[in-house]
Formats: sequence, structure tokens, C-alpha cells
Amino acid sequence: MHIPENIKQMKKVVIAPDSFKGTMSSLEVCEIIDKAFKKIRHEIKTVKIPVADGGEGTADAFLYAIGGEKIFAKSKNPLFEDIDSFYAILKDGKTAVIETAAASGLTLIEDRKNPLDSSTFGTGLLIRHALDKNCEKIILGLGGSATNDGGAGIINALGVELLDENKREIIPSNRGLGKLKYIDDTKLDKRLKNCEFIIACDVENILCGSSGAAYVFGPQKGADEKTVKILDKNLSRYADILREKTGKDIKNIPGTGAAGGILASLLSFPDYINCKICSGIDIILDIANFDDVIKDADLIITGEGRFDSQSLNGKAVSGITKRAKKQNKPVIVIAGSTGEYGEEVYDLGIQAIFTACSRIYTDFAEVKQSCFEDLYKTTENILRVI
Repeated sequence: MHIPENIKQMKKVVIAPDSFKGTMSSLEVCEIIDKAFKKIRHEIKTVKIPVADGGEGTADAFLYAIGGEKIFAKSKNPLFEDIDSFYAILKDGKTAVIETAAASGLTLIEDRKNPLDSSTFGTGLLIRHALDKNCEKIILGLGGSATNDGGAGIINALGVELLDENKREIIPSNRGLGKLKYIDDTKLDKRLKNCEFIIACDVENILCGSSGAAYVFGPQKGADEKTVKILDKNLSRYADILREKTGKDIKNIPGTGAAGGILASLLSFPDYINCKICSGIDIILDIANFDDVIKDADLIITGEGRFDSQSLNGKAVSGITKRAKKQNKPVIVIAGSTGEYGEEVYDLGIQAIFTACSRIYTDFAEVKQSCFEDLYKTTENILRVI
């Protein structure tokens, strides 16, 4: 590893990781890396900035940065089962931060992946709960979903009736969309008109087709080749019915492919739902005053559960690295595991990439058991080299 002179003599390090999905929160990752610094290079000042790009850990990242309260609420998981979920209300008392993953996340049904029958209904319940708390702004993170329902579950929970040809309500899932004929929005929650939605979205995929929600993200949610085609067909059908109902053509809008097409529904009712789409990581970094914090830093350490070429496409590591490069700050990445990536990662200002896993694991349960120790040892070894 090439170590710039300023790293050898470093006085301040900024620790800004994303969560390691399914194992450690971003704050836990910060604490472990910081613990290694206190042992090996205790004289160095460390600044911890837990981050997220809209997925797991987004609510906690906001709470850490500006304060507020974590709200616990009853909801439904992607398969309509009762769960205890959560969201955050920030210190202004009017802004809610809701993670799609908290009620509609893949980790909630990891061993029962079913994109045809999963729904965002539970996320809609959390939005309704925030409205009951008189929130006037909702920051909605679109990472980590198990769904491909085009956001039908969300708007159904908020009052929109989705009906088949016999005027009976369908189940708000992708499979249900295959039976959809009519949309009745007369009961859509009127409080939405006085609420601003900030959508934290880290992808630009459109809703349908080869670069859409089903083809790109369906397989990781459990869809085989046949199922992907069904998912895409039903989303396309839903988009057509939405256009007939609202006049909004959302098929080719960048970002509508995120989280199984949630934006397809949210963008189709502009008279009720006011949406602004933003980069999830940029929202967090701006709130944390990241650009100012790193001005006198000698090194930035970031990371995520898995680093590969996709990490450069709007993810947390990408956002941090771009900002660091503008100030000529070196970046080290620590990841739970790595996939394929090219030399371009080093052109972005990344000095080195390290994998935290210390050995080959036979199952994910072993990873969960050893991840804290593995991350600590990896950080300790990096510091001993420096």
C-alpha cells in the first residue's frame, strides 16, 4: 500500500462508514474502528460520522447527526405479518425519517424471498403513523426493499383503493397488480397535501425493461428468470393504469426502478404527494457538515458490507470518495467482503480496499458471530502498517 506522507504523520481521521448490512450498524462500525485507533494510535483525533444512503441505518444516521427521537410503531412486514417497526422524528418535531427497509426490507423475510407477493404496505403504515404525529416532512429512504409492487402497498395503506374488474380490492403486491383494473383515490389521506416528501434514492434505474426494477433488482429479491418477466409485465401494466387514471407517465423516469418501483406510485399523485428526489448519501453528508469536517483531516476511513463496482454508483462510499477527492483527502475502504471492481476505484482517490472477513465462512450465522472481531483486527492491522 502506498502511504502518503501526511498519513504517516496524521493527526485527525474521519470515520464515515455505511452499515454492514445484516451484521453491524454504521454506528457500531464507527465504534469498532475508533476502538482500534484508541489502542494503536491513541494520539490521533477521530471524528465519527455514521452514514447511510437511504437503506438500513438512515434513521440512526440522521439522529446521530442532528438529534431527535426514535419512534416505535406496529406495522406489517413484506408478507403482511405483524411486526414491531420504527422510524425517527428529528429534533424539529416535524420531520420524519422512514427507511423502506424497516417494514418492507429484505432482511425481514430473508429466508422467504417472494417478490411476487411481497408488499410495501407496512411502509405506508409508517408514513400514516408519522402523519398522526403531525409530521410535515418525510424523508423516505429507498434502500434494501424486498418488494416489486410499484409502491402499490404504500398508497393502499394511505387510502387508495386498488380494484379488480369486479370492483373488489386486490392484494397490493406485484401479483395483485396483474389483476388490477381500477384505481380509486377519493379516500387518499388528505393530510398528504400538507406534507413534503424527500426521497433518498441512490439509483437511476427506470421502472420497466432490461434496466428496470424487475430485471436489475428482482433476482436479489428471489426472482428467477420466469418470475422476473412476470414482475416486469405487471409493473408495466400498473404504469399504464396509473397513466390512464392520473395522466402521469412514469415508466421512464430515472429512479422509479428503485425499491421495486415505489416512486411509480408516489409520483403519480402530484396533487396530493409532493416529492423531491435526492441522493441519499448527499443528504446525510450535508446534514453532518462533512465537507467542513474533513478540511483538516489527514485520512478518511469508510466502508460497507460488500464493495464492488456497484459501490461507485451513488452508494455511500461513492459519495464520500467524491467529496474527499475535491479536497485531496486520501480514503481507505474497509468492507465485509469484496466483489469485482476495476482500477478506476483508485483514480477516484481510494488508497486501498481491505476485506474484514478473516477466513472462509460456511454460513451467514458465522459471519454475524465473528464480524465485530474481524473488523477490529482488520483495522488494527491497517494501523500497524501505517
